[in-house]
Amino acid sequence: QLWNGATRSLSDIMEAGGYYKVGTYVLYDGDQYTDTQKFSINLQYDLNGKENYYTIATETANKGEWKYVGSEFTVPEGATNFYVYVQTGYTSAPKEQDLMNFYMDDAVGEHLPDPAIQDDIASLKDAYSDYFKIGCACAGSEFAQGATKDLIKKHYNSLTLGNELKPDSVLDLALSQKYVAETGDDTMPQISLNEADEMLKFAGENKIPVRGHVLVWHSQTPDWFFKEGFQDSGDWVSKDIMLQRMENYIKNVFAALEEEYPTVDFYAWDVVNEAWLDNGSPRTGGGQSENANYSGWVKVFGDNSFIEPAFEYARKYAPKNTKLYYNDFNEYMPQKTDAICKMALELKEKGLIDGIGMQSHLDVGFPTVSAYKKALAKFAETGLDIQVTELDISEKSNEYADQLALAQRYQDVFKMYKEMKDSGVNLSAVVIWGITDSTSWIGGYPLLFDKDYQAKPSYYAVIDTDSEVEKLQTMTAYRYDGTDADLERALEIGTAQYLSTKTGSTSTYFKAAWSDENMVVRVYNPAVSADGKNSYVEIFGNQLDSMGGFPIDDQTITSAMEYVDLKWESNGNDWNPKSGSTVHLDVFNNNAAWNCIDVADYVFNNSDVPSGALPTCGIVTLAEQPKYAEA
Repeated sequence: QLWNGATRSLSDIMEAGGYYKVGTYVLYDGDQYTDTQKFSINLQYDLNGKENYYTIATETANKGEWKYVGSEFTVPEGATNFYVYVQTGYTSAPKEQDLMNFYMDDAVGEHLPDPAIQDDIASLKDAYSDYFKIGCACAGSEFAQGATKDLIKKHYNSLTLGNELKPDSVLDLALSQKYVAETGDDTMPQISLNEADEMLKFAGENKIPVRGHVLVWHSQTPDWFFKEGFQDSGDWVSKDIMLQRMENYIKNVFAALEEEYPTVDFYAWDVVNEAWLDNGSPRTGGGQSENANYSGWVKVFGDNSFIEPAFEYARKYAPKNTKLYYNDFNEYMPQKTDAICKMALELKEKGLIDGIGMQSHLDVGFPTVSAYKKALAKFAETGLDIQVTELDISEKSNEYADQLALAQRYQDVFKMYKEMKDSGVNLSAVVIWGITDSTSWIGGYPLLFDKDYQAKPSYYAVIDTDSEVEKLQTMTAYRYDGTDADLERALEIGTAQYLSTKTGSTSTYFKAAWSDENMVVRVYNPAVSADGKNSYVEIFGNQLDSMGGFPIDDQTITSAMEYVDLKWESNGNDWNPKSGSTVHLDVFNNNAAWNCIDVADYVFNNSDVPSGALPTCGIVTLAEQPKYAEA
């Protein structure tokens, strides 16, 4: 099995509610394997009488290269019996490569101080109070951290429980089987809200409205729910039996919520989730044990005819002020959009549905904002309420340039939401799926807050959609062979990169060329300060990221000069140049800079420069010189 990897019991040292960092390096090799392979590090623990499994981190390794897999996480309160284990990335149909042997090294763990949120930044819910609710989704593993609760209270006025109200968290197998044994009635599934208890109490105490998610879904719904006697080995039940089970399940959920959490405002519920494929057809019928994309509902009903009774029962038993939604992903795919709209209009005509949920799991480049807007507009034409229910934007890189691109994408999307709202579209909520990057279900760095609960560029792009997202300067530097003549050639064909101050551009510019030994940055027309201040040119660099360029080389300027050559030595600064790669550079001349003007201006005009005040660098692509021939 995939999970039969290296495992370490941590019950003797790990504490419930503690904040930890764990990780290890992994490596695999072998001609029979492909060039990349996903690996994950995971936590197993017991809580509320059940075994639970949490993915701490997932990374993609290149064959033959060590790759670190790890992250920070908070152990849920009340959890016991801890194990950390490493496996290849999850797949429902593992192949030979997924069951490979692999190497591990430098496995470490650390108990960390609890993180804290930023109290001095603007609240997202306040910034959008004139538009729509701003919500978040939170799973129990995230909720254990105190900073999560603080972040929710500060920024969000809608809470979605990430897993704890899904069928596999609510349905109770042991109680259901016991009920059948005692009564002979196998139409009354038994439920438990234990997994949702802490978050629902929190929502009630803090008067945070809740989006219920989800009643009827093919995924995270156990096969036994559709089988005779609530047994995995049982035969599939008839449609009539399943309708009774569906009604009783929905009735029991709403009754228990009303009885146990009377102060919680369930302002919305996803009644049915993800029933349509991208081509607008129903899913294939079958169990989750066969294929994660199969639907037990379709297996029993033969098609999507289970949707209408699900809404009938939800309408019958839900609180009167609770709006009912159909929810789906890839909702911007045209055939799926059409199928959802046709279904929604039929349900609307019967008074069964209030809105459509657009999950909105986006990528930085897909779909286009115009295509996404077109789908939103089409849903709005139904006259139903629209909610964005699970927004995140996939970004696997944490490099500053990529995070700025992510910020621009978030800003473009939120601008569109505002425009649609202003145009009369009934967009009532936007929910972000996750709390911080480190706990996002898609991995990488896709959210507004980083692993330490600190606001990212994406947050600032969303909080003020009229602001300008920072742009990094870019350029190309050409290789030279180490000789003076070829250096001049490489510089000659380079494009001049001008420095600017806060008041505008200057006549100072630079070009760059690189060899195996160094990068030469030639600064032309360096300015001499007119007020007698010490004038200088300085370069800053960082091989890995644009954030925080380190001082590399500098020269004092005492009189007018045609140019100054500064060098970034490859062997002295852990910089290993390679054609096609990028490095990160900034150039200062007094209060002028290529990329980070604010830091250049501050450094030049203040003697008390704060420690660690390093510039954000532009991006330099290293390239070979174009081929040419001399006549």
